[in-house]
Amino acid sequence: MLFSRFSKGGGAPQFMVVGLGNPGPKYENTRHNAGFICVDAIAKKAGAEIDTLKSRALTARCSLSGVPCLLVKPQTLMNASGEAVSALMRFYKIPKERIIVISDDVNFDAGKVRIRKSGSDGGQKGLRSIIRHIDSEDFLRIRVGVGKKPHPDYDLTSWVLSQFSKDERTSVDAASERVAQAVELIVKGDVDGAMSRYNG
Repeated sequence: MLFSRFSKGGGAPQFMVVGLGNPGPKYENTRHNAGFICVDAIAKKAGAEIDTLKSRALTARCSLSGVPCLLVKPQTLMNASGEAVSALMRFYKIPKERIIVISDDVNFDAGKVRIRKSGSDGGQKGLRSIIRHIDSEDFLRIRVGVGKKPHPDYDLTSWVLSQFSKDERTSVDAASERVAQAVELIVKGDVDGAMSRYNG
């Protein structure tokens, strides 16, 4: 079994897997919540519930391919995601190189996955907040395409807070399965393999 439930005493988390989004029912199924959708898929495979509130985030400890991990859904709004991530990073003493952040990307078609070892925020304000709070761009990020704006003048905030169509959500759900598989490779130390296999 690739994913198994984390048992108490199994060791401190070695990786933090963060899904970005906005909390609350009104934001469910919105483009900005692609990170939440993906980390929920990881939790489901791990048999975990992301329901422990800590440092302004919902968290779950689980084992991914035998590696103790912390799954995180910040409960701040997207633009303040770094507050929770930096606090949890300090508490669990997880180095920035072992933080994996999953976010939406409006530059890609719905369901496309792009893994990068580091880089700028690319205009994604959750990533911007994390970079500011941990004072580094050197953390791994997985971007999930949520569809491009219908036309250049369309308001970006309105677009990322809009609902997925049925077909788009199907594509993002399929992407979440690929993201889960990519995270499995990453925590086992094969970042290049994850990039080669799942970057599309």
